[in-house]
Amino acid sequence: MLKHLSILDQSASVMGSSHSEVIQQAIELAVFAEELGYHRFWVSEHHSHPSIVGTAPEILIAALSQKTKNIRLGSAGVMLPHYSALKVAEQFRVLESLAPGRIDLGVGRAPGSDMRTAQLLNPNQQSSAHFPQQVQELDLWLRDQPFPPGHPGRGVQAFPLGDSSPELWILGSSDYGAQLAAHLGLPYVFAHFITDGLGAKEAIELYRDRFQPSDRLKEPQVIVCLWALAADSEEAAFYYFRSRARWKIDRQRGILGSMMPPDQALVGLNQQDLQMFERMCQQGFVGDATTVMSKLGQLAHDLGIEEVAIITWAQDFQIRKNSYEALSKHHQSLTV
Repeated sequence: MLKHLSILDQSASVMGSSHSEVIQQAIELAVFAEELGYHRFWVSEHHSHPSIVGTAPEILIAALSQKTKNIRLGSAGVMLPHYSALKVAEQFRVLESLAPGRIDLGVGRAPGSDMRTAQLLNPNQQSSAHFPQQVQELDLWLRDQPFPPGHPGRGVQAFPLGDSSPELWILGSSDYGAQLAAHLGLPYVFAHFITDGLGAKEAIELYRDRFQPSDRLKEPQVIVCLWALAADSEEAAFYYFRSRARWKIDRQRGILGSMMPPDQALVGLNQQDLQMFERMCQQGFVGDATTVMSKLGQLAHDLGIEEVAIITWAQDFQIRKNSYEALSKHHQSLTV
């Protein structure tokens, strides 16, 4: 049964809005999400990406912590190979001090950018082959646990300390993240929105089959991040969906930019593009709230999960808010 709805906000760039407005809207959306009863509000990390302008989730989470009181806040995620595990642990321990018991730290090994930008972010960064070691070091610093004898980190602490610590999650869109999360006994997030669901069932089953209980987590825990949009009618939903669909069609051509208004989004597309748009409409979590929640419920049943984190892109911020509100109300009516 689908118990929890959460939100992943990517700070997507839209035509007609400044980047500053997009960041401010993320803060407004987090406050709104808390009012609606969403379980978590996560933000992402991308670099030199013309479509996604959120580059520093740790700073945005700090701002969100001062505007909210109960909703869990976190990253999906911090691209750990860019950074020192100690520095990330310090940043998120500060966040834990600002919002005790509410901080999630999702980490991934993808660059969140092109490789040239990744090199500029950290000219001395290690390859992703060191990611498992980084995760283990990060986990020890987050929980103020001792390093083994001989390790350079032994005796070094990540301040500030407190009565609680951030919850560490492994992000992934393939078997790699599933296996690492299972081996370390950590919760796992599958990026359905990246793969359009391909490999989700296999990765989650692999995670559960290989899960090793830890002092942090006794049973497997999975969240699926996916893209969805609800409106008053299916016709309206598919109309607003045009902006996201055009972005995906352009991305196939290697073109990245701001989302177009829906009335412009299908202009200039050829017959093959329009057929792709139709397929996306049929396959996506798009429609009225009843239809979308039915699809989400079926996915939760098929994958055996209890929580999804929803990403909604629309050229108009109010359309995004309306969608999240409609899904929340419909979900609450099903769980009462």
